Amino acid sequence: MRASPVIPVIAIDDIEHAVPLAKALVAGGIRVLEVTLRTAHGLPAIRAIAEQVPGAIVGVGTLTQADEFVAARDAGAVFGVSPGLTPALIAAAKSSGLPLLPGVMTPSEVMAAREAGFRQLKLFPAVPAGGVGMLNAIAGPLGDVTFCPTGGISLETAPDFLACKNVACVGGSWLTPKDVLKSGDWARITALAAAASKLRKAL
Repeated sequence: MRASPVIPVIAIDDIEHAVPLAKALVAGGIRVLEVTLRTAHGLPAIRAIAEQVPGAIVGVGTLTQADEFVAARDAGAVFGVSPGLTPALIAAAKSSGLPLLPGVMTPSEVMAAREAGFRQLKLFPAVPAGGVGMLNAIAGPLGDVTFCPTGGISLETAPDFLACKNVACVGGSWLTPKDVLKSGDWARITALAAAASKLRKAL
């Protein structure tokens, strides 16, 4: 979580985009990549990036079913991210050995995740959940938890989230706009990543 100020949330619609996209992000200073399982190309993209992009720390996002953990780990993912947390996901994370960043939205969900042994959590969806105000409010009673807020965050609002004492990084899809991916404008991706990597100073 502290290796990059922003973790891009990546949905691959064309498997041929996976490696050049990852290389462009790494070139811009963003090394931690969350490749989601929102498309059929998720696992093949993770495998390709893990094998062909030195310097990339590739993880799997949108884990919602227990059987996805082992498949993602075997494809080369070194961490997982889920939009929520269930007993089945907790068991799958422990049995697979894949480190999990689970999603939470309410104080009760934070407490339940903490009881399950998780101290690093994803606040999702961050803006609808209350954004910076929610994070600051929860920092008092649940100050031993660190967050990666994701959902509705932009380059312009990211510094406000990173300024929260309980935030280590943010997640965002603005680094990989669909139109830019479709056109293969990797230089633009690198520029977006470079701008995001400068947010590190706000930590």
